[in-house]
Amino acid sequence: MELTIALLFGLCIGSFLNVCIARLPVGESVAVPRSRCPKCRKTIAAYDNVPIISYFLLRARCRNCRGTISARYPAVEALTGSISMLIAHRYGLGPQWGIYLLFAASMIVLVLIDLDHRILPDAITLNGIWIGVLVSVYLALPGELPVRLFDLIGMAPANPRILALTGSLAGIAFGGGLLWAVREAFFRIRGVEGMGLGDVKMMAMVGAFLGLPLTLLTILLGSVAGSIVGIAFMRLSGKSRDYELPFGSFLGAGAVISVIYGNDLIRFYLENVFPQLT
Repeated sequence: MELTIALLFGLCIGSFLNVCIARLPVGESVAVPRSRCPKCRKTIAAYDNVPIISYFLLRARCRNCRGTISARYPAVEALTGSISMLIAHRYGLGPQWGIYLLFAASMIVLVLIDLDHRILPDAITLNGIWIGVLVSVYLALPGELPVRLFDLIGMAPANPRILALTGSLAGIAFGGGLLWAVREAFFRIRGVEGMGLGDVKMMAMVGAFLGLPLTLLTILLGSVAGSIVGIAFMRLSGKSRDYELPFGSFLGAGAVISVIYGNDLIRFYLENVFPQLT
């Protein structure tokens, strides 16, 4: 039952994410007006706006102008619903599920906007930083690695909320700081910007929500995926090395994976590489 609730709620959230993806890059409100056809601009009736189902009932066409409806709409809804289920399965249907679903939803919006427009809106990234700090302190879950390191050096962990705040701030400093340093180094060496400030702000947001270990994992996953996909795409398309890849899209995907599977991946790594920390 919990997974069904998570799925249905995720599908509804996914429907709203489609609005955000379409409107945020052009500076439109995501609240008003109501959902409308991007071609004829006619308001979509509630019975035609049921996630996934309406797409197939309408046969992927607007009821008014018969214009084609992009398959991305149900895909985003299905993706968000699936991620909602995975988060609920991992954390249960409680506060962590709600918070991490909000985070994952933000990443989905950033991934697709960056893919389409090569921008990462400040409305999400900057607000996400302070929201991430607040929810980290609320959850008081600093992550396993900081606690184990404190145990290793013989220091009992401090108040869990203080430890969580420290972990969140460390994640901001590391996530945003590392990408800013890479950006500056690339600019000084090549004389051109290899990365936008949007990526820096995005990783500061990831750090605020996830703390240092999972932020490091996010950067690792995003960098590996970006390198593999980027090299393959440039070879197949004939693009030069100066082609601008949507790095934020890969980082966002890495962040979602880290939310769901990150602690398990880190635990597996520690148990096999640094057993003294386990």
